Parts: sequence; C-alpha cells; structure tokens
Amino acid sequence: MTFANRNRDLLERRRFLIQSGAFLGLTFAAGSTLSCASPKFGTNPFTLGVASGDPLPDGVVLWTRLAPKPSEGGGMPPEDVEVRWQVASDDKMANIVQQGKATAPANLAHAVHVEVDGLEPGRWYFYRFIAGSEESPIGRTRTAAAANHDLDRLSFAFASCQHYEYLYTSFQHMADEDLDLVIHLGDYIYEGGPRPDPSRPRDHGTPQIVSLSDYRNRYALYRSDPLLREVHARFPWVVTWDDHEVDNNYANDIPEDDQPREAFLERRANAYQAYYEHLPLRRTSLPTGSKMLLYRRLAYGNLAEFSVLDTRQYRTDQPCDDGTKPPCPAMLDPNATMMGPEQEQWLVDGLNRSTACWNVLAQQVMMAKVDRMPGPDVAHPMDQWAGYEVARNRLLAYLGERRIANPVVLTGDIHSNWVADLHVDFSNPKSLKVGTEFVATSISSSGDGSDTVPTVAAYLPENPHVKFFNSQRGYVRCVVTPDQWRSDYRVVEYVTKPGSPIATRASFVVENGRPGAVPA
Repeated sequence: MTFANRNRDLLERRRFLIQSGAFLGLTFAAGSTLSCASPKFGTNPFTLGVASGDPLPDGVVLWTRLAPKPSEGGGMPPEDVEVRWQVASDDKMANIVQQGKATAPANLAHAVHVEVDGLEPGRWYFYRFIAGSEESPIGRTRTAAAANHDLDRLSFAFASCQHYEYLYTSFQHMADEDLDLVIHLGDYIYEGGPRPDPSRPRDHGTPQIVSLSDYRNRYALYRSDPLLREVHARFPWVVTWDDHEVDNNYANDIPEDDQPREAFLERRANAYQAYYEHLPLRRTSLPTGSKMLLYRRLAYGNLAEFSVLDTRQYRTDQPCDDGTKPPCPAMLDPNATMMGPEQEQWLVDGLNRSTACWNVLAQQVMMAKVDRMPGPDVAHPMDQWAGYEVARNRLLAYLGERRIANPVVLTGDIHSNWVADLHVDFSNPKSLKVGTEFVATSISSSGDGSDTVPTVAAYLPENPHVKFFNSQRGYVRCVVTPDQWRSDYRVVEYVTKPGSPIATRASFVVENGRPGAVPA
C-alpha cells in the first residue's frame, strides 16, 4: 500500500470515528460552538505565521494557528472559528487553484490543519488563510514528485535542536537556500526553565513546563522568532520529535526524574497535543491521550523514499542507568528496543518493498557506534543506538542481507556534526559496509560551539568509521541525484549575537551503489 493510500485509509477510519462520536472530545470540544458570524479581532490573529508539511504528489498539509495574544494562551474566545484558505499558482495570489473553509477548533488551540489535494506533482504553490477581515502571511510550498517518476534532483536541508535562548541565525541562511523541503529531527522546543547566563541573549522566562497551557505558550514563544517563521513559510517541512518536546531523555513512559508514571503520561499527553497543534501534521497524527502516530513514509518519485522514525515513544529504558558508560549486560538485552516491534516491522517491510534509488531513515539519535573513551577503556552513550546493541545490529544486518538500495541515515540530537560509515560489525573495520550516517549539529543549542573539541579529538582515531566531526552550529544541505548524494555541512560562527556569516565547513558524497561517504 502506498503512503498516500495508507494515509487516506487511516483518514477515512478517523472520519468515521469522529462522525460516530468516538473522537468528539479531541476534535470538537464538548459544548463548543462554531462561530458563524465573521470573527473580529483586536489585532491580527496570525502572529505565529503559516507552515506546510508532509508533501504528497497531489497535495500538502497547510497550517496556521489563530493567536492574537500568543504568550497568553492565544487570546481567543472559547468557540471554534471558521477560517478560509486559498492556494494559488502565483505569489500574488491572483490565480487561485484550490480554496475552501476549515475549522479552527477551540480545544486544539485554534490550530488549523488543512489537507489539500488535487494539486499537480513537483511544483511550487502559494497559500494563505483568512479569518474575518484578517489575512495571514503568504506561504510557499511544493508538492512531491509523482509516484514512479524518474526525478533527477532533490534538494533539502535537515536540522534539529533549536534552543530559544540562543539566536536562530542558521535559519536566516537556510531561508536563502534553494530547497525543496526541510526535515526537522527533533528538539523543536526545550522544556526547561530559564538558565541565567550572560552568553545567552534571551531566555524562556518561565519554569519547566508541564501543563497543556505551559506547552502551548512555549511553542508560541519559539514561533515568535521571525527567522523560524520565515523558513516555515518558504518550504514544506517534514518533522519528527526527540526528547525535549516532552522531557529530557525520556523513554516511552519513563521520565528523566522520579515523576510517577500516571503523572508523566498526563504530561506526555499535554506535550503531544501541543506538538500536533503547532506543526503541519496530518490528521492521522492527531493524538489520542498520551499516544500519537508519528512514524510515516514519504516518497519523491523513484529517487528517494523517507522513513520518518519515532525513537522516543516506544523505546525501552536506557541501559546502564543512562549516560555515557562502559558496556553493561543490559546493552545486549535481546528485548531492548529503540522503535518498538510494530514500528520496526513497519520499517523493514517498507524498506523491502521500496523501489527508490535512495532509502532514507530520518531519525533522532546516532546509529553509528562510537567509543568515547581514549585508550583501552570503552564507553558509549546509552541514549543512542549503541545502548540498544541487538536492535541496531538486527537493523544493519537486514540492510546488508536484503541489499537495500543506498541506505542513508539522517540524525540530530547531539549538537555536533558527524559523518560515519555504517558497518554490520563496528569492531571490525573490514566488515560489510551497509550505509552512511549524516549527523547534523544544532541550530542553536549549546551556544557558539567550536570547530574541534579536544576530548573528542582524543578518541576519534579509535573510531575509523567516523569520517568527520565538527561542533559549530548550523544545518546540513543535501542534493540528491540518481548517481550521487551530496551533504554540505553549513556552519555559522556564533549564535550569541546576531549577524553571523555562514560557510560550508565540509562536503561529503556517497556514490550510488557504494555505501560510505568520501570528501567531495
């Protein structure tokens, strides 16, 4: 079944449930009413901008949220509001090709998710929303290439970890790139409170977030940044989460601290709902309590297929009490899982059926095994795939045994740039090489950064599969053709003050049929 058909089947099931009342509490708040009169606002309600995402060949998701007072819960009355939307072929919105009406539900923070279809594949469109007499900014989006189309080029950027307390200069430069889409791999927000530090030009202003209103206000704070809003408005996004959208290093229903399970699941439900409310996701991702379906698959013709993973919601607890530790028996637990059995089966089934030239895993934590202790001692980060040895080895062996075409893993999380070859046995550099991993640094998290880190430089020689490391801020720009994958590591000099220039620190290529990266 194709992604589009799977999406539509799930959507029809959800529509049935909504019509039968099963999802009444999530989709239309009990007792809420739809405002039929033209709404009036004291100020423009489109303060959080517009966004698009999850492009298909015939359509895309359009998003906005009505929030005239974004830092005060939105400032909207407790009624659902009707919003008009328009899609045009030109940036002046003169040639309207699709339009309609949508509901901004009060119980979903007046967020709007419009799933437009009937568009042409592989082309740019422009869109806007209208509420009463107020108009949103005009956004730009692009549909995916047609199924089975021999696409000759795809350009995208991937990024993660955008701590608000530092500046989003990287997004300023990303907005000027020639891209078809943006992939965000998690830590869209951070859940913590302010940390007074003179190097940080701004702060969160509130304590650690727990309630639904807390999470909504934190997203509104992040979306108040004009550079983030600009990149959302210029390109469609494909998003997945990591840990800080909920709680640092959480694993399934296990929080970082000693919070009771029931209380943590309530917090997780609040975090998942706010995540859905603020990002361009399809209704198949509408959360039900503390559960939310986020893993999914998108394709760009025959050129690339993206399996977007969720390595937080279903994983078992980190072994060895988390942290970077020497190996312990729990690392080899055959029941330990990063993705959960259902998602893992979904992934390998999709990879087995794929006819794409490049098979991309868009996910959160580093897959390559890196010994982070110089000398004879060994230590691995337990929150990464290294802590789930059996599950990782099973996946890498599958890639080799089934000869999956050109596996490429995209990773975020660790606020540094890496390039690594993926082997079936990392202890043997001559073992079968099955894929390539590109790790993007943070947009802003951890401050200005540096080109090298002495502690990392000390252990890199003991990890010959690692081809590159850098600890500056930025993102990775990728250009994909049938013959070659190219990743350019774009870095800024500083994020503690505005105006940093950007440069390409390094570039690596992977040739079709030859796993492993080489300098461009």
